[in-house]
Amino acid sequence: MNPQSTQQIRSTKAKVQGELWSKKAQDWAEIQEPVHTPIWKAMLEATAVGQGTHFLDAGCGGGGASILASALGAKVTGLDAAEGLIAQARKRVPSADFFVGELENLPFDNDSFDVVFAANSIQYSENRIAALQELARVCKPKGQIVAGLFGPAEKVAYRSVFKAVVDTLPEPPKGGGPFELSVPGKLEALFEEAGLKVVKQGETDCPIGFSNLEQYWLGTVSGGPVQAALKVVEEEQLKSAVIDAATPFLLDDGQILIQPNSYIYVVASLPS
Repeated sequence: MNPQSTQQIRSTKAKVQGELWSKKAQDWAEIQEPVHTPIWKAMLEATAVGQGTHFLDAGCGGGGASILASALGAKVTGLDAAEGLIAQARKRVPSADFFVGELENLPFDNDSFDVVFAANSIQYSENRIAALQELARVCKPKGQIVAGLFGPAEKVAYRSVFKAVVDTLPEPPKGGGPFELSVPGKLEALFEEAGLKVVKQGETDCPIGFSNLEQYWLGTVSGGPVQAALKVVEEEQLKSAVIDAATPFLLDDGQILIQPNSYIYVVASLPS
C-alpha cells in the first residue's frame, strides 16, 4: 500500500465538516467518542478483525475504534476530514498511520485493506455512493466493508438532544438529519446501489453516559453538528436547551444516562 499525497483538493463539505469537528477535538475524543464502543466492538467482531488484518478506519475521528483494532493485532490505517481529530488519533495510536482526507477520494492504492471500517462517517459524505465505491476500491478482493450508524429514531433516546439543538435554530438545517440512513433497509440499499453485496447486518445498543451535566455539555458541544449550530445560536441559549434535554436522564447521583440508543451496521463484500 502506497498512500498518495494527502495534499488533495477536498470537497467543500469535507472542508466544512473537518473544521467543525476539529474545534473541540480533544473533548470529542475523550468524552463523546467512547460511547460508541459497543458498536465498534460489534463491527470488529462481525468482520473478524485480528492479528495481521490490514484495517482502514475510514472516518476514524479521534481514533477510538483504531485503538480497539490495534489491540486485536490489526495493522491500522485511519483517515478523517478533521485535522484536529487526526492529531488526537496520532497521539492515541502511535503505531498506526493516519491521514487527513475524505471518503470520496481516498489516498490509497486499490486492493489495500482486508477490512474497510466506516463507523458514523458515511452519512457525512457529500456523495455517499461515491464514498462506498471508494471504500470498495481500496478493499482487497476477498475483504469486507462495514458501515455503522444510528438505528431508527424511535429506538434512539439521544434523539431528544438532537431535537433540542434543532429547536434553537432559526430554521431547520438542510439535509435528511441524523436518521436519514437509519430507516430499515436504507443502508443496505445504499450498499447495493454502490455495487456491493450485503452479507451481514446487525444491531447493538450504546448507552450514552456522563459523570455530570458539565461533562455532558462538553461532550455534546464537541460534535460537528452542534458546532455548526453555534454559528447561528448564542452558546448560552444552546447550552440551556441541551441541559434541559438531559433532565429525564438525570440520575440521583448527578450522572446522566441516556438509553437505549440503537446502532445498526451492515457488512458487505465485493461482487464476485
